[in-house]
Amino acid sequence: MSELVRSALQWIGPLRRVEEFKEHPVSTQRALLRRLLTRAADTEWGLRFGFSEIAEASDVVSAYQERVPLHTYEDIEDDVGRVREGAADVMWPGTITNFAVSSGTVSDGKVIPISDETIEYNRAFSVGAGINYLKQSLDPSFFGGVHLTLPGRIEEDPNHPGTVAGEISGILAENAPGFFRRFFQAVPNEITFLPSWEEKLRAVAERTVDQDVRLLVMVPTWALNLFDQLIELHNERNNDTATTVGEVWPNLQVFISGGVALRSYRDLIEEKIGHSVDFVETYGASEGFFSFQDELDDPSMLLHLDNGVFYEFVPLDERGDEAPTRHTIADVEPGVRYSMHVTSCSGLWAYEVGDVVRFTQTSPHKIAVAGRTSDMIDEYGEAIYGDEVRAALREACEATEAHVADYHVAPRRHANGEQPGHEWLVEFEKAPDDLNAFEQALDEHLREVNRHYYIRREGEAMDGPEVSVLPSGAFYDWLKATKEEISGQTKIPRMSDTRDVADGVLAAAEQKE
Repeated sequence: MSELVRSALQWIGPLRRVEEFKEHPVSTQRALLRRLLTRAADTEWGLRFGFSEIAEASDVVSAYQERVPLHTYEDIEDDVGRVREGAADVMWPGTITNFAVSSGTVSDGKVIPISDETIEYNRAFSVGAGINYLKQSLDPSFFGGVHLTLPGRIEEDPNHPGTVAGEISGILAENAPGFFRRFFQAVPNEITFLPSWEEKLRAVAERTVDQDVRLLVMVPTWALNLFDQLIELHNERNNDTATTVGEVWPNLQVFISGGVALRSYRDLIEEKIGHSVDFVETYGASEGFFSFQDELDDPSMLLHLDNGVFYEFVPLDERGDEAPTRHTIADVEPGVRYSMHVTSCSGLWAYEVGDVVRFTQTSPHKIAVAGRTSDMIDEYGEAIYGDEVRAALREACEATEAHVADYHVAPRRHANGEQPGHEWLVEFEKAPDDLNAFEQALDEHLREVNRHYYIRREGEAMDGPEVSVLPSGAFYDWLKATKEEISGQTKIPRMSDTRDVADGVLAAAEQKE
């Protein structure tokens, strides 16, 4: 145990930094930006934008915003491709061998370089969140058993030998602290990295059903599926009739959540566990680990201001403007929805993450994730974009000789115990002869083009699309009932993470029948 203590002590530093940046948020971010610019001054991007001169400016933030524009993935895609091929000193010093798939697939999705510095920062972030939980709960019991994490898969990229690509959680699992692997890790990575989610969840259940699991770290969607398999396996082995996870893991104490909004799953998870546990929500992405719930009774998350990421915030209503206002934590306001941009120690410079956040308070800086900047559904971690939905509809129409007039996609209503999924509200000009075939074509296309959706469908964490056929004119009737004026600019919202539009349209459809 002395080795555990010695190993863990090195992680107290990040927690101490949390207290420091809470006291001095603006100066912490300013100093971090200066360090990043200095570190990357001799890279191609550093020479292109004059990082060394910016770093020496008295007002480094203003100088940076004057000379370095906001960037999207399209702006960095070519350079990321060169980095994947082994080019050095492009966006960040040296070469990079780890790459996180932010959306799409390894071959044609958004792939983000992950430097060794980012891995170190994110590893410290994860352990710091755990230490903060101990500070809040004052209950060290979770150290008395094993911890189960369920990361995404990573694999060697055959198109770029010597590199690894996959989900950021898998990259961090592969680089987990030695003391965690030795003393706490419930399941080895060779199991959690299995390519088949069905096989993986079964193997995890088999390895942990008789262990003293006290802490969980996973996406809520996977937890629900794992819980069902765990209870079933426990009953098979023990000729028992258990109905809750608590009967299998009676000492389970804390659930650390990430990947999707916990609010959609918390009640169901609590019901499945069967006894009270603490929940800690975190917010991380391929681009960095940004915030964590630092108080158990406050669902908003503390923005980590010293984790290798400099933040900028563009008001959502200015997104897409030629010269939007670039706020920093020095002047953000609570309640305003912002598109978040990051500058990181992986070579991202004023890069749009694609998430919308709002501050719940600014002393200290706490946020809630309000959604995504583009047409998409990400209620269950599937991250389906508008162009993918349109393409899926085209494929389904071609496969069934149907024609779609209008549509809207929303999370499907589901009762406790049912898998979540999407409801596709569709007005057809020509309906398919076989609606099941239409739904299957939608599902097959999304599985093919969207890695996150494919994983969740393969892991049985989501059901396939459910199409509700609407009478002609239902969408228009809804527009008339909800809009003061209808013009050529009035559009049907194509996607939503809530059911506000879907329920309104269905109500309008019922009145037509």
